Amino acid sequence: MEPPLLDENEQNLFANPAADPRKMRRIIAEDPEWSLATVPRLIDICIKHIVVNFADNPLLDELKPKHKDKVLEALATDLPLKITAPLVSDEGYWKRSCKARWTVCDTDQYGNSWKRMFFERNMEDLIENFVPEATELTEITETLELSKDFIKRLRIRQLLPQIKDVSATIPQEEEVSDQGSDTGTDDSLDHFDFGLIINKLPNLVELSITYGVRNCGMNFEWSLFEFTQKDCCLLAKAVKACTHLQVLRLQRCQIEDEKARLIISHLLEHPGLKVLDLSHNRIGDKTGRAVGKLLAGNKVLEEVNLCDNAIKAEGASAIAFSLKKNNTLKILNLKLNRIGDEGGRNICQALTKSNTLLTIDLSSNGLGEHMAASLAEVLSRNQSLENLIISCNKLGVSGGRILQEGLENNKVLKTFDLRLTEISQQSEHSIMNVIKSNKDKAAGITAV
Repeated sequence: MEPPLLDENEQNLFANPAADPRKMRRIIAEDPEWSLATVPRLIDICIKHIVVNFADNPLLDELKPKHKDKVLEALATDLPLKITAPLVSDEGYWKRSCKARWTVCDTDQYGNSWKRMFFERNMEDLIENFVPEATELTEITETLELSKDFIKRLRIRQLLPQIKDVSATIPQEEEVSDQGSDTGTDDSLDHFDFGLIINKLPNLVELSITYGVRNCGMNFEWSLFEFTQKDCCLLAKAVKACTHLQVLRLQRCQIEDEKARLIISHLLEHPGLKVLDLSHNRIGDKTGRAVGKLLAGNKVLEEVNLCDNAIKAEGASAIAFSLKKNNTLKILNLKLNRIGDEGGRNICQALTKSNTLLTIDLSSNGLGEHMAASLAEVLSRNQSLENLIISCNKLGVSGGRILQEGLENNKVLKTFDLRLTEISQQSEHSIMNVIKSNKDKAAGITAV
């Protein structure tokens, strides 16, 4: 018999047995996503291996620039600081690290450096969550050694006190009252000692601290917001020893005269301090005299902020007396105090002889119509003052006319805040025209 005839497909299978799916060699990959069409390049495999094992074997400087960039783009942001701090300088990596940890990130406040932002905010978080006698210092000291070269400013928004021991004494039910919470008679609880870190930060130029607890809610106690005597002594010694510090801010710390004077006494011979901010505290005339002593002998201080305190005429007069001798201060803020007409007149008398002060804020100080003549004399004689703020003082209509006359020959004042001073609209309009003219001349704009 003749063999059966084969169709075209069967003839092809005989000619090429590998085309027969029944006889084809099949490869089943262990990785279900593996595909012959997407085999990674050897360099990509190496980069992936470096990234995965970076914590155990950090390899970066030995790579070519293009390969180094790929490794940095793939590195995890939660790697230990002891590995990344000395090795990674790429801003892109630190940008990813900052955004992975904090919602709001603004490098304008950190010299446009993401790495500086990360180390400063990381240290701030450690300090703000440190509990004395409960938290180990090990993490702070280790982080400090890695961060010291990058930290230029610390802004501490809260400080936790040590944990109160309530087991020792349990008060009887009839002895419990609200009075202790309202009057602040709880036992003093100390806070973090800044002397442990300040001297180890060679580039620190600004220190801002608020002694208090944020978001305490129903756990509120006055002791959570107390700046204790021990806190004051430790901080004063630390600041005195930090000779490269330029800005010290102690806002909303419930600081009273005794503690403020202790801090200022340690700053009398400080060689670098340019800004002292004791705003929103409880200081009075005794601190005013201490500030006057500081201004009289200091040769570098440029700004003093005593806003929202209880300084009266005596303290203001002491500051005014020192202004006559000081030739470095540029900004003085006495807003929301109680200096009155007497203190205001002494300040104005000092301003007529000052040639360095650029800005002064006397708003909300109980100044009356009698102050207008003293202020007018300042406006006519002072040739350096550029910003004068006297809002929320009752100068009256007649006071406004006196100020208008005093400003006629003034060529330097660029800001004059007269809101809520009860002067007439006509006087205010004339004064604002003079201010606008001064601004235009300073900017080189010629009136048409």
